[in-house]
Amino acid sequence: MKTEVLNDIKKTETEYQSMISAAQEEKKKRHAQAELEADNLIAKAQSNAEHYKKLKLEEARHQAAQKHAEILKEGNQRSAALKEKGKNNLSKAVQLLVSRFKEQLHVSA
Repeated sequence: MKTEVLNDIKKTETEYQSMISAAQEEKKKRHAQAELEADNLIAKAQSNAEHYKKLKLEEARHQAAQKHAEILKEGNQRSAALKEKGKNNLSKAVQLLVSRFKEQLHVSA
């Protein structure tokens, strides 16, 4: 009877040791899986961040190009308006210049 009890104890101890070993292996396996998953999440987050950065840079470039086009358009419109105004005043300016020139000729003579 003592032998049977000792054999049962040894058998139970062996079973528990194998269960402990299996649990430790499972722990290692899950830890490795968790690390792999964490690495994958980090890689995905970095990829998403890079994609977001590229989108924002492209958006900023687009807005800058639009602003540049607006500034050029406004400058061209102002330039055209000034030229038109200058053309309207050109004949008056020429008449004034000629009249002053004639005055200078008469004063000198």
